[in-house]
Parts: sequence; structure tokens; C-alpha cells
Amino acid sequence: MTNYNIDAMLENMAEQIQRKQQAQSIKDPLMIGIHTGGVWVANRLHEMLGLTSSLGTLNISFYRDDFTRIGMHPQVLPSSMKENVEDRHIILVDDVLFTGRTIRAALNEIFDYGRPRNICLAVLVERDGRELPIQADIVGEHMKLAKDQHIKLTGPTPLNLILSGGNARDELPAEYSTNS
Repeated sequence: MTNYNIDAMLENMAEQIQRKQQAQSIKDPLMIGIHTGGVWVANRLHEMLGLTSSLGTLNISFYRDDFTRIGMHPQVLPSSMKENVEDRHIILVDDVLFTGRTIRAALNEIFDYGRPRNICLAVLVERDGRELPIQADIVGEHMKLAKDQHIKLTGPTPLNLILSGGNARDELPAEYSTNS
């Protein structure tokens, strides 16, 4: 596996978002992070981009299609949307895009708040294994992992990527973490 720096991944994502905004003449997008890791990534990107709109947060627990199988996570945090989503350009942020089911749930919740003009999906890590036809517009890093391997973001300070399963080491090299 190649070594990467989370700070560099975030800078790359911020540059991609800025280019996309300029190309589409988007002003004042609304950024929304998905609990928990997506909120950590969104906080950093929101600050890096100097966005003026309040950062929205989503807890998609009740929107998951596997809610009846896995039940409620013991640390369910409420969603917080201080800004109106109606006809807004949304940047939806998550930490890891794997099957696509978390993003599907987030989209369902966003549409309960209103109908945005468009939604741009930004993820820190995109890995293979999609079960739904969902793809990211902005990606910090693409990673190829074995089916029995999983990647998880821990944080919020520092942010670290933890690899588990298969023949994985418990933690990725130091280049995958940040102290910011």
C-alpha cells in the first residue's frame, strides 16, 4: 500500500472543490458532514475553504436500510441543519465511501429538509465494493482493499486511518495521520 498524508488528502480535496465551484460558478455552497468521520473531514474542509454558511451535520441512523438488523448505535447524535437546503448547492462529506448505503441514507435525509439544486459528494477515502450506483465527485484517495479488509477514520484530533481485517496491520503508516 502506498503511504499518504491526511493533510495532503484534505488539501487535494479542497483544491478539487474550489475548481468545481469555479467551473460551475457556485457561490456560497452548503457543506454537510455525515456523523461521525464525515463531520470531522467536513470541519477541516469548511475551515480550509473559508465557507460562510453554517456547517450542517447528519446522523443517518434512522435512514439506514439495515437499521432493523444492527439497531441504534449507542452514541446517536442529532442532525443539525441551521441553513435551508432548498435550491442550494450542497457539498456532502463523508470519510469512507464503500458500499454506498450510507450516502443513500444521507440523501434521503437531505431531501426531507428540502430539494437542493445539486449535491456534490466529497469523500476522504473511496474504496471498491460498491453495492449501489453511487460515486464520489471529490476524492482524497482511492484505495484498493481486500474484501475482508476495512478502513476507518478515527479522530477528531489527530485524524488517523485504521486498517483492519485480512493481513492488515492495525494502523496505517504515520503518513496516514494528521495532528491538525
